[in-house]
Amino acid sequence: MRSLWHAVRIPDAPEPFDTAVLKVHYPALVTGSDEERLSGNFRADPANAPYPVVLILSGINVGQDAYRWLATDLASRGFAAVTYDWVGPLFAGQVGLTPGVDLALAKPDTYGQGPTCQAIAPIISALSGLLDGALDTTRLALVGHSAGGTVALQSGRFFSGVRAVATYGAHTMVSTMLGWPAGTIAPAHVESPVLLLAGTEDGVIADSADRYQATGDHDPVSRTFDEALQDRGGEHVLAWLQGGNHFSIADPVDPTSARAFLDRPSTVDGASARAAIAGLLATFLGTHLRGEPAAEADESLLKIRRR
Repeated sequence: MRSLWHAVRIPDAPEPFDTAVLKVHYPALVTGSDEERLSGNFRADPANAPYPVVLILSGINVGQDAYRWLATDLASRGFAAVTYDWVGPLFAGQVGLTPGVDLALAKPDTYGQGPTCQAIAPIISALSGLLDGALDTTRLALVGHSAGGTVALQSGRFFSGVRAVATYGAHTMVSTMLGWPAGTIAPAHVESPVLLLAGTEDGVIADSADRYQATGDHDPVSRTFDEALQDRGGEHVLAWLQGGNHFSIADPVDPTSARAFLDRPSTVDGASARAAIAGLLATFLGTHLRGEPAAEADESLLKIRRR
């Protein structure tokens, strides 16, 4: 597999915070040509092209390199996996790495009027012109971590090519600072199967309960599965990674950025956790992007519910 760098402008984002840098990981054809030797550029392997696309949406202030292990794993399984970095507007005048969060469309009177992630549309548009048509954006999955997962759940139905949404450490409980009543679970705006993955030792979600003025047992992931999604006859999946924490999906974890300092220690080996995440995700995506028969997941580290 190989990767390709690209960049896109984000409409209506203020300069200089208006550009996202993409990296497209894809199955490549190695021919030993002079073009490859001199440029380092490799064409997409035509054998199984065009490839379904997996767009990975990061957590706040988590760089795309933290998901390179996942992107390369997915590319090795015949998907094109796209990561990106966008230094853009965050909250209260701050800037930082963001998946793209449009707070104007996350309020009670505007929610559901459009995608809360401004980056998805320009990235999809840019991908259609890359790698000589080897990327099939009509078979698209949104895979998000933390805030990236939240905006994926809030945005999926606004893009016709989205056939699956998967998240890790994400939910649709909405902040009271945006005008929502305490403890509100907003409906997910998806028309596809959803996989919600989370770690049982997630300290970031646990330590963020005051954002939502949540009371009692703060479990917004399970509540999202039960309240934000409509039944799909078992196609929706909730999977708890036993011993995993909020950053089990990230490798490496940057201790100087984001909120990893809030996390609880993972009680499962990092490589084992990532293997469990990638295996379940690849099975889910294979079913809904390529029409492969549903396979049984390795549940040795996962506790799974379906609806």
